[in-house]
Amino acid sequence: MLPATLTLDALRTLYLERPSAIMDVVEEVLARVAAAQDPAIFISRVAPDDLRRAAGDLLDREPDPSRLPLWGIPFAVKDLIDVAGLDTTAACPAFAYRPEKDAFVVGRLKEAGALVVGKTNLDQFATGLNGTRSPYGAPRSVFNADYVSGGSSSGSAVAVAAGLVPFALGTDTAGSGRVPAAFNNIVGIKPTPGLLSATGIIPACQSLDCVSILSASVADGLEIRRIAEGFDPADPYSVRGKQEPLPSSPRIGVLLTDEREFYGDEESAALYAGAIDRLRGLGAEIVVFDYRPFRDIGALLYQGPWLAERLAAVGGFVDAHPQDVEPTVFNLLESAHRHSAVDAFVGMHRLKELSRIVETEWARADILLLPTSPTIYRVEDMWADPIRLNARLGHYTNFVNFLGCSAIAIPAGFRSDGLPFGVTLVAPPFFDDALAVPAALLHAASKCGAGHARG
Repeated sequence: MLPATLTLDALRTLYLERPSAIMDVVEEVLARVAAAQDPAIFISRVAPDDLRRAAGDLLDREPDPSRLPLWGIPFAVKDLIDVAGLDTTAACPAFAYRPEKDAFVVGRLKEAGALVVGKTNLDQFATGLNGTRSPYGAPRSVFNADYVSGGSSSGSAVAVAAGLVPFALGTDTAGSGRVPAAFNNIVGIKPTPGLLSATGIIPACQSLDCVSILSASVADGLEIRRIAEGFDPADPYSVRGKQEPLPSSPRIGVLLTDEREFYGDEESAALYAGAIDRLRGLGAEIVVFDYRPFRDIGALLYQGPWLAERLAAVGGFVDAHPQDVEPTVFNLLESAHRHSAVDAFVGMHRLKELSRIVETEWARADILLLPTSPTIYRVEDMWADPIRLNARLGHYTNFVNFLGCSAIAIPAGFRSDGLPFGVTLVAPPFFDDALAVPAALLHAASKCGAGHARG
């Protein structure tokens, strides 16, 4: 009997006892996917017989599950990331193509024994943090179908939270892996940009993009990241980085009271304060920091010339096929034409100025503890006010990749209406491994469980 929310350990225990159980797991996953109440999770799926065949081939080729770290582990892939033999659509049917080769990260996971189940829905061209900007439908929060799932890695987060797969790949430019993790009570690993190759992935803002991992636990996400990462000379943004240690007693930076913006969501404000109290109870040293320069950096993403970087990836298609682009996405991309080359340099200089100011804040704290999102909105409200409400979701996430930070989003409690709240721990580049320790401790202390199987 598989748990409601799947984990690596649960499947490994089963496989080590009886390797042939891989066929039972495939049938259970297929049944769960077929029974899922949200029809917008997947854009495409591996045909059932093909998934059965892949599992059988793995069992024949390597009958000892202990020899491959992800032997028989099913996973889902955001449909911005290439999987050989499955269309890549970026949630735009007219843009679709069928790759012959897996994306670098997908190939690494398959080599480790993992099995692709399908391609998940997203905000078209990864342009959004809410999950409603897709012609394939809007995935919903697993806790209330009236509310957004978060995006742009919407389907990936819901697939994990609904117990369909133990992990899924997403991407994260402005919070696209962290926000949906928060709205579905799961973990979102946002690595240092460049640790995971972007080869075989449609760019959003190529200088800021990174692959993200959605999982039920910090430990699972950390392991997947380590398996998927690796220097890729074909990716100009790929990096070789040595992981950095945190001090034995890291200082946790929290928001000043007057910088805590929740747009009237008092329960989320209280849950953030509760997360601070839990960290203090775990023995952490709590300090305050000035969020304003981080906020101003984040504003550059959509209010500055980086919006135009999205045109470098898909602008030609958008110009040629305007009728095929989701209206809100089209309006955003069309507005990017207003930025000039001069604007780009002004923005670059402003980023450098703000980054220097931020250095002062990093001298106060080793880790930042932030709300992942200030609040959550109903799908109908998001459709009615798609730009303003979406922008609010990124209030605490947009700056992170500008600074090359590592980050882990974790569950942190529930509002009285049953909707989840999450926090994110942020550290400078290459603290990915070290950051996992306090993130896992805080997740455990929150007693939130994972996904729809809340604690």
